[in-house]
Amino acid sequence: MTEHPVLVIGAGMGGLAAAIDLARAGRRVIVLEKASTPGGKMRQVHPAGRAGIDAGPTVFTMRWVFESLFADAGSCLTDHVRLGTAETLARHGWTDGSRLDLFADTERSIAAIGDFAGKAAAEGYRAFCGRSEAIYSVLRDSFISAQRPGLLDMPVRVGLAGLPALLDTAPHRTLWAELGRYFRDPRLRQLFGRYATYTGSSPFAAPATLMLIAHVEKDGVWFVEGGMIQVARGMEALARSLGVEFRYAEDVVSIIHAGGCVSGVRLASGETLEGGAIVFNGDVSALGRDLLAEGRPAGPKPVPVVGRSLSAVTWCVEARTEGFPLSHHSVFFSDSYEEEFRAIFSRREICAEPTVYICAQDRQDDQLPVGQKERLLLLVNAPAIGGKGAFGPSKLEELRGRAWAMLERCGLTVVAHEEAMAATGPDDFERLFPASGGALYGRANHGLMGSFQRPGPESGLEGLYLAGGGVHPGPGIPMATLSGRLAATQLLARARGHRTGWRLGQSAVQ
Repeated sequence: MTEHPVLVIGAGMGGLAAAIDLARAGRRVIVLEKASTPGGKMRQVHPAGRAGIDAGPTVFTMRWVFESLFADAGSCLTDHVRLGTAETLARHGWTDGSRLDLFADTERSIAAIGDFAGKAAAEGYRAFCGRSEAIYSVLRDSFISAQRPGLLDMPVRVGLAGLPALLDTAPHRTLWAELGRYFRDPRLRQLFGRYATYTGSSPFAAPATLMLIAHVEKDGVWFVEGGMIQVARGMEALARSLGVEFRYAEDVVSIIHAGGCVSGVRLASGETLEGGAIVFNGDVSALGRDLLAEGRPAGPKPVPVVGRSLSAVTWCVEARTEGFPLSHHSVFFSDSYEEEFRAIFSRREICAEPTVYICAQDRQDDQLPVGQKERLLLLVNAPAIGGKGAFGPSKLEELRGRAWAMLERCGLTVVAHEEAMAATGPDDFERLFPASGGALYGRANHGLMGSFQRPGPESGLEGLYLAGGGVHPGPGIPMATLSGRLAATQLLARARGHRTGWRLGQSAVQ
């Protein structure tokens, strides 16, 4: 009797990683993706047929996650993806004309911060870096690359000797409050408070634990030759070499289940596919709202609007810039940071002067001839209320005017023709990622329990496993990739009739 394949719904990072680990363990795998390319949120946009512009994640970190994935499959990351090291992590600008670069070299950053805000700020940054590294060290193996814990599991995982370090991760304090221990200059609190947005959250509500992101960036940021989409394409090529079958332009409209167990999927074409197990790499809210609607079984509940992470409004443009010298990553801060997040999470709107992030994708070495056209992704944070029609074309154009004006206050002029521009808002993200409301990071990581509210790989239905940025360990390219590996590990362990340990390891996939 032929064993039914594992069906992976979605070719995002979690789905691709799960497919690779399952295939190398000898399972037959079919990946079903409604788009025409792999990557999920890691996508490219081609304004008016022009060269592709990364329209999703733009920062490649935690390289070890990908090196391990490829090595475990008998391959090498750099055989599939060409990487270059970033010396400048990001350039930051404010409306008062001040600028600050952060570097991969800690001592260079300390010197720059000293010139920017004084000796006390430089020493505060040095202490902050040490704290960030300590938090990362205690959570890398006990949380980030481990199966989903409960709050009370963490002391057991780190052991008695690790309890002081665990308490020092400060999940009971907000990131914004904890940053005040290191930085008196409000601009520096803005800059490092921005790490909360990496998980789609507000620095005024997210736990101080997120300080670990500073160490992740200092540990290495890389450019991806050809754009971030090449990471997904490299993972797809590895999966294909292991025998994984990919079916693109295939929209899964329902997951077939009975008696608390899944058995296959139904496609928009009417075709039914049987599966021995399913890995769902999509927004978990789609399960409770649509895909598992028949019979309404137990499983992950949709994330309520008040619990959703940030959405965004983005513009992919081919433009010329004047004034402020862009780096590959640049951030332009508004004058009222707290108002920006109060508007999004309390009033579900975008404030008058939002912070603007720009990825200048042709500036890997920060050099570009004056006046030359370049590819830019511009982004402002937005509330996740997609699907309600609040972000139509006129609203997006009005918001663009405010964002461009904000940039000019910081010294940057962006000159672009309308035909060389493509805007995407929460309504568009809802269409791309159904049931999310446009939330790009799943559930917001707010409060003491925020990190523990994301589901783990087991859905509550036999045979259905979860992967992606909306589940443990969280959003971002490396985290979503780890979620796929954790899902594969759990699936294979269940198939063998036992539970996995809490650490991600090779034992379950060899």
